[in-house]
Amino acid sequence: MKCRYCMCNDSKVIDSRPTEDGTSIRRRRECLNCGKRFTTYEKIEEIPIYVVKKDGRREPFNSDKILAGVAKACEKRPVSVTEQSRLVDNVTKEIFNRLDQEISSREIGEIVMKYIKDLDEVAYVRFASVYREFKDINTFMDELKLLLGENSDIN
Repeated sequence: MKCRYCMCNDSKVIDSRPTEDGTSIRRRRECLNCGKRFTTYEKIEEIPIYVVKKDGRREPFNSDKILAGVAKACEKRPVSVTEQSRLVDNVTKEIFNRLDQEISSREIGEIVMKYIKDLDEVAYVRFASVYREFKDINTFMDELKLLLGENSDIN
């Protein structure tokens, strides 16, 4: 690892520990040439996953887009940012655990719908209205009937 101060390649690791979220390792290093200390991070190299859009385009998977959609659906609802982030983490884990290099945007939407339904029913209907592209009040009512039917089965 190159020293950021003198650009020497020789350094030694003084301390290693996992980051708070456990996704990488923080290493404290000391340059053997100039003696200054610096920090590096090591993380797992992930295989890129591509999202196949409705029009056939492919773009790299970006969990920030899911978070933006979930945040919009949860706007003015009693759903904390932590809960929203946890939902996105769960969706992301499920997508990466499939071990496929491509996933359709439709599949991602279905996974989000599964998790958001348990989080907040109003957020679920909001997300569904955009994701399922409700064209009129009847399709909206059909989704509400499905949601209400599932809830009455539970109670």
